[in-house]
Amino acid sequence: IPYPSSLTMPFSTADIADAIAAGLRRRAAEDDAAQAVYGFDGQSELALHPLLHAALRDAGFHVLTEQRYPADWLKASRSEGKRCDIVLTREPLALRDPLIRGTLFDDQPASDVEDAYYLEVKTVAQFEADGPFRRYSAELLGAVTQDVSKLYRDAQLIHSGLLVVLFTADEATASHDLRAWLDRAWAKKYPVQPPARRGFAITNRVGNGWCEVAVFAVKGGR
Repeated sequence: IPYPSSLTMPFSTADIADAIAAGLRRRAAEDDAAQAVYGFDGQSELALHPLLHAALRDAGFHVLTEQRYPADWLKASRSEGKRCDIVLTREPLALRDPLIRGTLFDDQPASDVEDAYYLEVKTVAQFEADGPFRRYSAELLGAVTQDVSKLYRDAQLIHSGLLVVLFTADEATASHDLRAWLDRAWAKKYPVQPPARRGFAITNRVGNGWCEVAVFAVKGGR
């Protein structure tokens, strides 16, 4: 059965949020069963990436990691250029090399960027093992906005989004802080849609009692 084109079947932020939340819930249960001193909320963002990848794959997504942005494909060295945390494709194929696209060398099945979903990831915890995270607000309001800028400035992207995973004291804090971030993004006229959100309580080990997953569509999708 052929896959529908990206124009008729955009990736769903709700499906992505469901997948990530389900994976994190499983990890929270594993931490509780192991009576872990520190939960997954105490890990660095990079340490959490494999968990996010696994959650998406378990839900049936095809996941590519650390892919260059299309705008940087033509740089002389493949090690140069900005990279996106996660790229979702409809089939288990690599992205098509733009340097050989449409040539005689373009003879292998591949996914085109037009049919891929570029997903930037940001995880921020209100509390760390040694107390409140002092740069919590700066990371949420500043660094996260930079990720959105990378997505919407690349003219070749059709579908993209931002995944924010917040670890906060409670649900009310997560809701307030996500609203503050969205207001900031809209004030800067970033084309960000209201998020698909999923949240759940986690065992409070260092001050974080809530995990909030929010997926914001930046281009395409819903």
